[in-house]
Amino acid sequence: MSTAELTGRLELAISAAREAGRSTLEHFQSDSLTVELKGDASPVTVADRAAEEILRRRIAADCPDDGILGEEFGEQSGTSDYRWIVDPIDGTKSFVAGVPLYGTLVAVEHQQRSVIGVIYLPALDECVYAAAGQGAWHTRGKNEPRPARVSACAKLSEALFLTSELRYPSPERQQALAQLVAATRVNRTWGDCYGYLLVATGRADVMIDPIMALWDIAALQPILEEAGGTLTDWQGNPTIYSAEAVATGGKLLDEVLAITRGA
Repeated sequence: MSTAELTGRLELAISAAREAGRSTLEHFQSDSLTVELKGDASPVTVADRAAEEILRRRIAADCPDDGILGEEFGEQSGTSDYRWIVDPIDGTKSFVAGVPLYGTLVAVEHQQRSVIGVIYLPALDECVYAAAGQGAWHTRGKNEPRPARVSACAKLSEALFLTSELRYPSPERQQALAQLVAATRVNRTWGDCYGYLLVATGRADVMIDPIMALWDIAALQPILEEAGGTLTDWQGNPTIYSAEAVATGGKLLDEVLAITRGA
């Protein structure tokens, strides 16, 4: 993996995420938006599908040999060592409710490792992105990018804790949620990719989810790690293949894992 290959794909990932994300604003808070339910009962809209089509078109034009995995249109095999993993709208439930805390996620995987991540929040025009070894960066509107850094919080009792849902899929995990709520100073449901952006930029300290898909997770790991934090599963393994996530600023990881490992 050369620096040029990585840098070129990062530039494309940022540009494509912004274009796809902005396309969703055509339908955001629209009275005529139609919501369908997929087989897993999760919502999908024309905005999800249109945004993913933009991402796929941009990627195929610039990196035709790369594979693509997306939430709405599945897997497209490639012949290179790179695979793009995209989620056109992460936080569709927020999107359909007219809440601006949703985002477009773009990741690039190289030989079973996520090496590029982009989170773009179109309704807020806020973006955080990273590539392996190149740091994490944060920008709002037309402002110049600034380094993204996690918080220095070192005590769970002083932490701002976030999660996407209040109902967890098992009694053990529900108990873990209750323990984290009790152990932290402030807790909120500023969830989905927005919560991970907040951790990566030092505005929150812990974010967890008990159920996630690969396209929900893949962009998060390089961003959190390059910002100085951690992205692991509930057992502490730094992976994007676990279908769950724990994000921290680093100093709180052991305290958080002491609760999540038992669940």
